[in-house]
Amino acid sequence: MSLNRPILIATRGSALALAQSRQVQYRLQVAFPGERFELEVIRTTGDALQTSALADTGTPLPKGLFTKELELALLEGRADLAVHSLKDLPTELPEGLTLGAICLRADVREVLLYRDGVRVVAEKNPVADWTPGSKERSGFGPGLSLEDLPEGAVVATSSTRRSALVKALRPDMSVVPIRGNVGTRLSKLLRDDGIDATLLAAAGLTRLGFDLSPKGALRADYRLSPAQRGMFDPPPEGILGTILEPEEFLPAVGQGAVALEIRAGDSEIGSRIKILNHFNTQQAVLAERSFLRGMGGGCQSPIAGYARVVGHQLQLRVAVFRDGVGRYEEDKAPVRDAERLGSRLAERVLAMARS
Repeated sequence: MSLNRPILIATRGSALALAQSRQVQYRLQVAFPGERFELEVIRTTGDALQTSALADTGTPLPKGLFTKELELALLEGRADLAVHSLKDLPTELPEGLTLGAICLRADVREVLLYRDGVRVVAEKNPVADWTPGSKERSGFGPGLSLEDLPEGAVVATSSTRRSALVKALRPDMSVVPIRGNVGTRLSKLLRDDGIDATLLAAAGLTRLGFDLSPKGALRADYRLSPAQRGMFDPPPEGILGTILEPEEFLPAVGQGAVALEIRAGDSEIGSRIKILNHFNTQQAVLAERSFLRGMGGGCQSPIAGYARVVGHQLQLRVAVFRDGVGRYEEDKAPVRDAERLGSRLAERVLAMARS
């Protein structure tokens, strides 16, 4: 039966948050044509801090700053469900709230982004020929990896996990903070010669209508229709990217997954959104979040983790970074033992740290 009122979907107002919330809205509207699903845009504390002077201090923003206002809207009845990037959601939810569904996970990988060296030189001096090793070059060619970056290169990121991974792989490189939405970060990368590269989630770029050409150029996704492309701002020209595989650069817990949070016991909304739940994704992120919770949830040590279903097994690989050194561990278990797998691996890592 129809609820005879709009079903309100709480979302942040960033381009990325709106893109994933509109996708949820569309899928629910198709599944329940007799209902009305409306977005309720809510500004969070994290959004305010992203644009304040604090954005340039390099101080990590605690988890929960991008979610608590959405959760308050749920608790006060001003929204029926909230759409979150799961990696932003603390492992402990407020009393009275629960995760009603985890959508099919998108690409978990990271993308190393940097200026197109040839293009930059051409813009600076269109007449002069560029040769390899030219001092005027302030970018790089296609296919760049972290190993290829020159000694002392500067990578911009405000993620403690990304920073720790970069420093563990390349201790000679510098890491500086960068904040703002994806468009802001790409613009900073393009115009700031003090930054050589940055790192962003592949899933976020895809949800914003971007992809990489065969030669690595960041562009509007050619697979989208003209109407779909018109919904997004195109990426700035002159940026190249390289995909980093999880084996090389372990993602954040929950990366690429979208979570739908609802009031506990709300069967009317819960029964509707369960069609968006993807079982294998749900079990994978349960294992990852169980590990993070076992390590202390909001502990200050950078933590990475990625679980995937292989056959009837769930494989979980994690990393914890302390004092510039990364400790990697992995384990596996039956798919339905996801939470036990995560907590068991956390117990093992903590026991080794104490020994």
